[in-house]
Amino acid sequence: MRRRRGEAGDGKLGCILWGLLLAVGILIGWKAIPVKIATSELYDFMVEQAKWAGGTSAETLEKRIYDKAIQLGLPVDRRRVTAQKAGGTIRMRATFTVPLEFPGYTYDWEFDLQVERPIFIF
Repeated sequence: MRRRRGEAGDGKLGCILWGLLLAVGILIGWKAIPVKIATSELYDFMVEQAKWAGGTSAETLEKRIYDKAIQLGLPVDRRRVTAQKAGGTIRMRATFTVPLEFPGYTYDWEFDLQVERPIFIF
């Protein structure tokens, strides 16, 4: 049986496109994954602070959250970190935008981390 030249399955354009798509995916992951890990660590820190917030002032909590964000390398503005104690509840919030720079494009990734928990005093 004779094989036609066009049906040999040796098209290189598809391989080049898939390789380019893979490279773009790796670049996005290279930039986004460290930011996501840092924001998750900040959120976990906020939850941990909320657990033991009974004897701590709101201003102290705000300072701790801000300091942790700076330690993690996140571009947080001090005025956008809030903590409020009302009744038996603690509410904490940190909002910030992380610019992810790609060749020819900058994506602004916005985060709004919020924690609301009851205060337990032991």
